Amino acid sequence: MAVAHGAGKHLAEREAPLPALTAGPWGARLGVVSVVACLGGLLFGYDTGVVNGSLRPMSEELGLDALGQGVATSSLVFAAAIGALLGGRLSDRHGRRTVLVALAVLFFVGAVVLVAAPGLGVLVVGRVLLGLAVGGASTVVPVYLAELAPHEIRGSISGRNEVAIVVGQLAAFVVNAILGVTLGHLDGVWRIMVAVCALPAVALFVGMLRMPESPRWLVARGRRDDALAVLRQVRPAERAAAELARIERSVAAADDRGRARLRLVDVLADRPLRRILVAGIGVAVAQQLTGINAIMYYGQSVLVESGFSEQAALIANVAPGVIAVVGGLVALAMMDRVDRRTTLILGFSLTTACHVLIGIASSVLAVGDPARPFVILALVVLFVGAMQTFLNVATWVYLSEVFPLRMRGLGIGVAVLLHWLVNGSLALAFPSLLAAVGMSGTFWLFACVGAVALAFIVRRVPETRGRTLEGLEAELTAR
Repeated sequence: MAVAHGAGKHLAEREAPLPALTAGPWGARLGVVSVVACLGGLLFGYDTGVVNGSLRPMSEELGLDALGQGVATSSLVFAAAIGALLGGRLSDRHGRRTVLVALAVLFFVGAVVLVAAPGLGVLVVGRVLLGLAVGGASTVVPVYLAELAPHEIRGSISGRNEVAIVVGQLAAFVVNAILGVTLGHLDGVWRIMVAVCALPAVALFVGMLRMPESPRWLVARGRRDDALAVLRQVRPAERAAAELARIERSVAAADDRGRARLRLVDVLADRPLRRILVAGIGVAVAQQLTGINAIMYYGQSVLVESGFSEQAALIANVAPGVIAVVGGLVALAMMDRVDRRTTLILGFSLTTACHVLIGIASSVLAVGDPARPFVILALVVLFVGAMQTFLNVATWVYLSEVFPLRMRGLGIGVAVLLHWLVNGSLALAFPSLLAAVGMSGTFWLFACVGAVALAFIVRRVPETRGRTLEGLEAELTAR
């Protein structure tokens, strides 16, 4: 390995700067590609957020008890863990674009099954199908965007997916609120809430049929001419040729090391690759341990617990969705200006402080105090804003760029698999945790976990901003 690592370091040192990005139609084409691909993120957000307001009418119509509610909510999330792992591996084998087309079909079929569900069994089948699609999208879309974007604007291009996710969640909250207020008397109102997601699934399918494949995947499969044609669509002409040459050198170096198609055991046996994998897993898991998706899935229940009525909580629940979108737009604006490590450290510091404040407020303000629901709502909004501004976008951008090409599908698949497993565990356990230790104890626990996550980021996470994917790979594997 010493020779291979030395070769990687030498490659990083001798790379000449790429030609500058000049103005041209390539920018508009790249923008269209990112919008279409981010429909996968929009579906991710809607399908995970719609349960927040549809769970109560769904439970009333289908007769779901507390366990049934937990199973219905978490089944999508646990299936997403499998979808994330499969999505990464399948995209390595069949291409990013091809897998995204298949995921669009899965999103549509899952929505149809869910709308027609007569009971919990079929309901879970529909949720599992949607979960597989959500997990696959969470893995493939960030990688697809990162591999198509120039390194100078990779953060803002890749980060659009996370903004699309929170836009999807906000759309779910708004649709839930409107339908809950206007059609809440109907038994099947939750079916209408779910059916809405079929529309962007059709748009994703049609749109991705016209989008290009990842040039890095094409080079790895020996399709040089196809890769150059794609780069000429999304780069200035001079830059396209130079970037292709750099990608080819990176792929050739990987082939020379005999690691073009890595297994997990290969990664674990290689110290630099193992460090990269641990960093990626740590960032993915830490982001979930903030409890953000407990708010996104059970936000209405948290607000009812704080003192709002059910209908008022359904409407108030839109506020965290709005601040999430605002925070995501702020994050995009700073993603190519502020280092990833700095962003992550700020994020975990702020979210942990919010956990402490929510814990204090729920302890000091007694149940029945008219100020309690509004103070807790304000702190939840502050937490979601900090989370979205500093952690959510940064996490997905980081995962899309930290793994070397030869282990990218595997690496992000494993990291996002564990991300979804933690997500699902919290989704299943949160109602019981809230009942057992109360709101104060729940958020104090989140604060303790946040402090541990902050220490991990400081010690174990390398910087990735401002480097080409090929240069970053050579740098990290040479350590």
